[in-house]
Amino acid sequence: MTEVSSLTGRLLVATPALADPNFDRAVVLLLDHDEEGALGVVLNRPTPVGVGDILESWAGLAGEPRVVFQGGPVSLDSALGVAVIPGDEGPSPSSRLRSGRGDPIGWRRVYGAIGLVDLEAPPELLAAALGSLRIFAGYAGWGPGQLEDELTDGAWYVVESEPGDVSSPQPGSLWRAVLRRQRSELAMVATYPDDPSLN
Repeated sequence: MTEVSSLTGRLLVATPALADPNFDRAVVLLLDHDEEGALGVVLNRPTPVGVGDILESWAGLAGEPRVVFQGGPVSLDSALGVAVIPGDEGPSPSSRLRSGRGDPIGWRRVYGAIGLVDLEAPPELLAAALGSLRIFAGYAGWGPGQLEDELTDGAWYVVESEPGDVSSPQPGSLWRAVLRRQRSELAMVATYPDDPSLN
C-alpha cells in the first residue's frame, strides 16, 4: 500500500462541483488523516441547538455563536469538542512534531494551536487555558483511500487552516472567507454564485 501524506490540520473546502448536499460549500477541518482514512468536522454548519441544551457545563466556554455545529453526517448522536489554545505558535513543522508535554489536561493537540477537548473532563480543568471552544454533533469520515479519490475527482480544495477558523463568529461566510484569503486562483472561486443558473 502506498503511504498517504497526512493532511491532518488542513482544511478541505468544497469545490462548486461537489454534488453531495452534506458538503455543499462545506469547510472541513481534518482532525486525523492517515492510510486508514480521515476524520474531520464541518466548521460552517451551525444548528439551532444551544450548547447549554446538551452540554450545560461547557456552555460558558463555547464561542459565539453558542450553538452546537453539525460536524458531519456520521454519528450525529455523539459530540466532539474542538478548541484553540491562545498564544500557541500555530501550525508549523516544529509544532507538528512536538510531544503533548505542557498541554492542558483534557486537551489533545491535533495541529498547531488546535486540539480536541475531552468532554468527559471537568470544564474547570481547561477554563483558564482555552481561547475558544466549539461543540460538534457528528463528524465527517472517509475510509482508506476514499478522500484521496475525492481529491483526484476535484471535490475539494486543500488549504492551510488558521486557529480562527475553528471559532469564526460568522460561520455562514467561512467558505468565502477561507477561499478569499488564498494567494492563488482559488481567491476567485470565492465569488462563485450560490446558484450559477441565476448568472
